[in-house]
Amino acid sequence: MHGDDDQIVPIAASAQASAKLLKHCTLKVYSGLPHGMCTTHAEVIDADLLTFVRS
Repeated sequence: MHGDDDQIVPIAASAQASAKLLKHCTLKVYSGLPHGMCTTHAEVIDADLLTFVRS
């Protein structure tokens, strides 16, 4: 999970690079969300996490 507007940890240098190293990785990119997306958009992130865990 990564917001594509993260100004602290840019997506290309972190999430996209990490996803290439992990087998069977699922990277979910949130358009326009910032570094603190788990706090600022908790309702969206929490719902997606529950869906992922239940799958």
